[in-house]
Amino acid sequence: MTILPELLDASAALHRHLCPRQVLGVRMGMLAGELLGLALPQTDKRLYVVAETDGCAVDGISAATNCWVGRRTLRVEDFGKVAATFVDTQTDRAVRIAPRSGCREQARVYAPEARNKWEAQLLGYQRMPAEALLMAQSVQLKIAVARLVSRPGVKALCDVCGEEIMNEREVVREGQVLCRACAGEGYYWLTADFPAPAWAGRRSDCLAAQ
Repeated sequence: MTILPELLDASAALHRHLCPRQVLGVRMGMLAGELLGLALPQTDKRLYVVAETDGCAVDGISAATNCWVGRRTLRVEDFGKVAATFVDTQTDRAVRIAPRSGCREQARVYAPEARNKWEAQLLGYQRMPAEALLMAQSVQLKIAVARLVSRPGVKALCDVCGEEIMNEREVVREGQVLCRACAGEGYYWLTADFPAPAWAGRRSDCLAAQ
């Protein structure tokens, strides 16, 4: 298993600096490997991660596990928490890991030379025993990983907007195939503010032809 300093260097390279939340993410990933009995960072796609926030902690998790959004081995469900669930896709065992309450204050004990709270967390999180820094819970996903990942090559077209839908994310309602946005689950409203050329609002047929 890759040792902590190497993983921290890999995470810091993504930001050009190292911060406390990256350290937390790396430590969480390392603990997941120990609890699930997996050699990390992985070289395959056996481990699947559901992160509960975006940002620095996720880069730490990715550095420690080699799970990435772009490889479809990491998913962000934004609960605003520095926490993540790690799933062994071969055994379906899953563990949710999060920092312990009070770890910020406890970090000072492990970094007495720190000049401020930020530095105390940066150093303390690296030195604290895992059992003092993190808590772990055995969990089960409400949606199976196989459904989250879906199957390669599965596509549909929305009957309303005409855009392509991948990974079985379509919604079928009253006989219509809808994307989540057209089904009322969108995160945006259409406006007329953007000075787009006339052709920009028309659906291209290039995706449908693929």
